[in-house]
Amino acid sequence: MLQITKHTYISAEEISITAIRSQGAGGQNVNKVSTAIHLRFDINSSSLSPLYKERLLNLSDRRITKDGVIVIKAQQHRTQEQNKEDALKRLQLLIQSAAIVPTKRKPTKPSRSSQNKRIEAKTKRGEIKSLRGNVNQSE
Repeated sequence: MLQITKHTYISAEEISITAIRSQGAGGQNVNKVSTAIHLRFDINSSSLSPLYKERLLNLSDRRITKDGVIVIKAQQHRTQEQNKEDALKRLQLLIQSAAIVPTKRKPTKPSRSSQNKRIEAKTKRGEIKSLRGNVNQSE
């Protein structure tokens, strides 16, 4: 059972975990031992609340397929158990991030003094650039 918040849990039956061979260099074990973990979690058929489901499906995360399945591949550690823990932790963090409600931005206007400072800085810069022009040597 995976705990998301104090009151939200995911049962182990809803998470599909398969062991696969890791990619990359690994010496003698790379072709013999399946240490990487491939985790799949179907959002639509899960026991999560509709609020979680809606927010997860609206996330623009490459780990979520068009069908609403979260796919996580963990292969950072050398042992299968550590990779399994890592994959479950990443799933937990993903679902927790969907629970956070973003605060609404309050539109503000720049203060009058900041507007004046900006315009003064622009005119100063313009004067500096105008002094860089060709000098008339007709005298």
